[in-house]
Amino acid sequence: MRRTTTAPPGNVPDGMSPLPGRRDEEDLLNSLLSALRRGRPALVGVHGPPGIGRSALLDRAAALAERAGVRTVAAQACREETDLPHGVAEQLHAALGTGRQPADLCRALLAAAREQPLLVVVDDVQWADTPSLRALQALARRLAGTSLMLLTARSDALPPGPDDRIEPCPLTDGHAVARHTLDLGPLAQDAVGEILARAWGTAVDPGFREAAAQAVEGNPAVLRSVVRRFGRHGWRPWVDHLPHLTDSAAEAVRERTLRTLAMLPEELLDVLRVVAAAGEDCSTGMIASLAEPRTTGAARALTLLSGTGLLTPGPRPAFREPKAAEAVLARLSTERREELHARAADWAHRWAVPDSGVARMLLGARVLGAAWAVDVLRREAARCRLAGKRAAAARLLQRALREPMPPPLRVRLLTELSAAVLLSEPEAADRHLRQALLVPADAGAGPFWVRAAELLVARGDVVAAQPLIAQCIGRTEPGSADRAALRALYWLAEQSQPEAAHELDRPPVDELPELPEQPAEAAAAAWRTALLGRDVTRARQLARAALGPEARQVVPPTLQVAACHALVLSGDFAEARAALDRVLVYAEHTDSRAVAGLALLVAGLTELRRERPEAATVALARAQEVMPPHCWHPLMTPGLVALMALRCLERGDRAAAERSLALARPTGAEGGLAWAYLLYTRGRVRLAGGQREEALADLLECGRLLLARRVTNPALLPWRSAAALAHGPAPDCPVAAGLLAEERRLALAWGAPGVVTESLLGTLTGGRLHHTHPDAGAPASWQYRQALVALGTAPFSGHRTIDSLLGSGATAARPAPAKPPAARVPGSPHGLTDAELRVAALAADGMANRAIAAELQVTLRTVELHLTKAYRKLGIRGRPQLATALDSPEHPLPMEHS
Repeated sequence: MRRTTTAPPGNVPDGMSPLPGRRDEEDLLNSLLSALRRGRPALVGVHGPPGIGRSALLDRAAALAERAGVRTVAAQACREETDLPHGVAEQLHAALGTGRQPADLCRALLAAAREQPLLVVVDDVQWADTPSLRALQALARRLAGTSLMLLTARSDALPPGPDDRIEPCPLTDGHAVARHTLDLGPLAQDAVGEILARAWGTAVDPGFREAAAQAVEGNPAVLRSVVRRFGRHGWRPWVDHLPHLTDSAAEAVRERTLRTLAMLPEELLDVLRVVAAAGEDCSTGMIASLAEPRTTGAARALTLLSGTGLLTPGPRPAFREPKAAEAVLARLSTERREELHARAADWAHRWAVPDSGVARMLLGARVLGAAWAVDVLRREAARCRLAGKRAAAARLLQRALREPMPPPLRVRLLTELSAAVLLSEPEAADRHLRQALLVPADAGAGPFWVRAAELLVARGDVVAAQPLIAQCIGRTEPGSADRAALRALYWLAEQSQPEAAHELDRPPVDELPELPEQPAEAAAAAWRTALLGRDVTRARQLARAALGPEARQVVPPTLQVAACHALVLSGDFAEARAALDRVLVYAEHTDSRAVAGLALLVAGLTELRRERPEAATVALARAQEVMPPHCWHPLMTPGLVALMALRCLERGDRAAAERSLALARPTGAEGGLAWAYLLYTRGRVRLAGGQREEALADLLECGRLLLARRVTNPALLPWRSAAALAHGPAPDCPVAAGLLAEERRLALAWGAPGVVTESLLGTLTGGRLHHTHPDAGAPASWQYRQALVALGTAPFSGHRTIDSLLGSGATAARPAPAKPPAARVPGSPHGLTDAELRVAALAADGMANRAIAAELQVTLRTVELHLTKAYRKLGIRGRPQLATALDSPEHPLPMEHS
């Protein structure tokens, strides 16, 4: 039976062709049919890839012949009847009504043409059985002088061989028989739009029409399939349905590919498989080596396959539609598919194909067991990470880890994989780092264990890190820099979450010495010393030992950040910030996002301590860009929220601080230092809002957490002074006085009271580092601030309360307008001027002359002159007696100016 291809859905207006985009072909057929009636025969062959509309054009020719009064007989060849002798001939005899005379087909058709002009149509002639094909070839050689037109259609998927061509007699005059070959190409965009408009009976959105023409590549069969699927689902040709268009076109292409593959010989299928496995890096040399097309050769095979519409023409074969390549490989078993990819990758490597192509082939290949495969995958993964293609980099590294390799390299690859998946799968990133620390290896893996451990600690997963780091320490060489770095990271994690791991889960790790020789251990010791608040000089020395030019080569960046934080607590802000900037450069160069994020958090804290909220905003914004909140471990997330809220509070925006704090949710991470930061900040915000009881509860819980970790240094979080203020303004509150006394004592013990006292007294005067007094609407003057600094360094007597420290009554500690430096303060001891008092107070605080000059923005000589005059007026010999003289009953320090 003849297969009939219907026109696209929808009504065709009178006078309009049912085949949009085929006007030239119709005009040619019309003219040939008119000439046929005048006695001029024709031989026409229609060619094109599957689905391009060959059968529809043959149907249209039959309709035109009927309109022109030309008799038509037609036959449809099919693949299933290729081996059935005379199958096509019998169809034509049946159409003629001559009965079963297969051997006399040529004679019967010529006889019918003598009675009436005759159009003989044979579709899919590539599947015609051999006897019928020979009869059609004989008919073509005898067309001269007849009124017969032979119209055949052949798929480019199976172009004719030398013995399959249907041609006129070579001895016949070229004008005796009209000879034409119609190569059907893709439909133009206007034709696609016309088909769509007929299908829905209305004009189509231009954007949808353009997208449809591109999606179906001008193939009418694919377009009809898309229209049918849209009709089944009730979708309209609107731009909103473009995703449905893409899916429908891909499904239609896949179905067309499967039908085309079914008609291809095995030799051409092998070529397609090589092209699918090699992708855009396929070449004729690879095809000749891997597919070995003996009958046609590689170049001829590519020419034939481009005719099917599956491949693009040219020396570099490629599938027109990626779904077609997937369909080709899907027909193979997993073993055959992996073997094909492995052979393609091996050939590509030997012929110096770029890493991108070889790596793509390796992704689908079996395990090769070759070192070059791991190298190629690592190099390409690194390029993908630099280009921001982290998902592709992760796939390449995961494939590389399937190959056998030395343990140190496996540790390194797991660490690189962790960095690749950090943004999308932070939990998986930690899992890869833990796997890296568990890889059994000798001391050669030490540097890679150190990197895995520091990334784990930097993100905040200290609970899992401790026992794993302890195991790695036992595998490293005693006294080596790697062991020192691992020990330091272990104790850094221990300080953040003490006793997070059980003793049975880890081997014993020696305590850090107070004065370590290894710079990595010095960083951890500096951080621990700073938290304990015992000796600021030792903390500085340890931190600087870890941040020196030579030390930076062996100290992991995470430990360098800890040393910088210690310098922040000691008040060495500029030095800490410079070291943090160096860490950031290294972290960005090595794609260490967790380290960069940690460094930026400490940078933001540094700027807050320097009373530079705008700079803190920039640092914290960068931290969120480098390490979005979801990338941090739950133990670290509260710290980011706290710093963001604290920044808002320092800028005077309490509402924004409350909004930031609302983002914090209990996640089982309520025991770390980051949670203490959150409690302190929340207490400060509540205190600023007048919620004293809630603020006091938060601040006391903050203190409990810190004391449980032996963190006593008020330079980290001055929670005691804030809690004292939360107790209320009662002048005789012994609890508040005791808290303040303890904080001042610890500040003096730490040895950097200027930094600490200024912060805590700023808290007592309003909860802001700008030192706004509770009863004043403007920041305090320099005179008032320096008076508070001097008071903070004075010995504390237990009977004095908060109000007595800041003054009493309605006039307590009210900052006065700034006066000229030469003005004297009435009642000041021996007539000290404001300028002399400021310099003396800072000197009593322990600041060096050069630091005082920088703080007050005066020359060093001016500081020295003021101090000399202050010594003479106070009747003392030098700096050691200054604090006592300023706070002595004989020389009371004035707390207000008249």
